[in-house]
Amino acid sequence: MQAGVSGVPPVDARPKLLDEVRARMRLKHYSLRTEQAYLYWIRRYIHANGKRHPRTLDGKAVETFLTRLATDDHVAPSTQNQALSAILFLYREVLALKLPWMKDVVRAKRAPKLPVVLSRAEVERLLEQFSGRDWLMAGLLYGSGLRLMECLRLRIKDVDFARTEITIRDGKGGKDRRTVLPARLSSALRLQVDAVRTLHAEELSRGFGEVALPHALARKYPGATRSLDWQYLFPASRRSIDPRDGRIKRHHLDENVLQRAVHRAAKRAGIDKPVTPHTLRHSFATHLLEAGADIRTIQELLGHKDVATTQIYTHVLNRGAGGVLSPLDR
Repeated sequence: MQAGVSGVPPVDARPKLLDEVRARMRLKHYSLRTEQAYLYWIRRYIHANGKRHPRTLDGKAVETFLTRLATDDHVAPSTQNQALSAILFLYREVLALKLPWMKDVVRAKRAPKLPVVLSRAEVERLLEQFSGRDWLMAGLLYGSGLRLMECLRLRIKDVDFARTEITIRDGKGGKDRRTVLPARLSSALRLQVDAVRTLHAEELSRGFGEVALPHALARKYPGATRSLDWQYLFPASRRSIDPRDGRIKRHHLDENVLQRAVHRAAKRAGIDKPVTPHTLRHSFATHLLEAGADIRTIQELLGHKDVATTQIYTHVLNRGAGGVLSPLDR
C-alpha cells in the first residue's frame, strides 16, 4: 500500500516541482553539484512513492524511503543523510510545510574511521609518478592541504606569490580561508599562470573567454567574466555550455582526471593502500603534526569548523598504539 493520503490518485509531480526546487536552490546560492544531487534524490523519492505529490506523503514515506536505501541499496550513512537533506529542503524551503513527524526520522550515524595516511617516503614515491599539470595539482593537495574540488576551483587571483599563500574561496560550508603556498611549487605555478594567460588571450581573440562567476557577481561586474584574474588555474581542455545561463564558457578541469591520475600513480609506485586525492590532504595534516605544528593552526589551514575534526590526525601519529613498545619486545 502506498504511503501518504489515501484516495489521492498518483500524478507526475516532477516537472514543475523540480523547476521550483532548482529555482529555490539558485536563489539560496547552492553549488551546482549540490543542486544536481538534491534533484536526483527528490526524483527518486517521488518515483519511489508512485509519483505522488510530496504534499500527500508523510513521515512514514520518508522513513520507508531512507530505510530501503540502507537495507536494499546498501548506501553509506553519508549518502543516506544526503538523501534526507534533499527531502527536508523540498518540504521546508519549497513546499513550506511544517514537519511534526521529523522527530521520528533518524539520521544515519557514520562510525568514525581513521584516515589513510601515507608516509613521507610514500608521498615522494607517489609524486615521482606524476608530471606536468598532474604533478602540480597533486603537489597542491599534499603541500597545501587542499580538497580535490578546492584545488580544481582555484582562480588565478587566488594565488598570492608575494605572500606565499593560497586563498580558498567558498570552501566547504561556504567559508573562505588561507593556506600555505609551498615554495617547491612556486615556479610550476607561475608557468601554469602563464599557460592560462596565453590560452585566455587566444580565447578572447576568437570571441570567447568567459568563465562562470559565483553567485550574482556576473550581474554586478559584467566585465569580470572575461577577466584573467577570474579564470580557473586548471581550465578544462574544451569549452562547454553553462547550465545556469546557457552561455559557452570554459569550466575547470573535471575531478575524474585527477582521481584517475592519483589511482594510476599509486599503482605504479607500489603503494598497497587505498590512495585517493583526499589521502594527500590527510597526509598533509599528519605530517604537520609530526613536525610539531600547533593543532589550532592546522585546523585553520584545513578549514575545519571544529578542532575535534582535526584531532583525528593525532590518532594516526606514532604517539598512540604505534608508539608503545609491546611487553613481548621487552
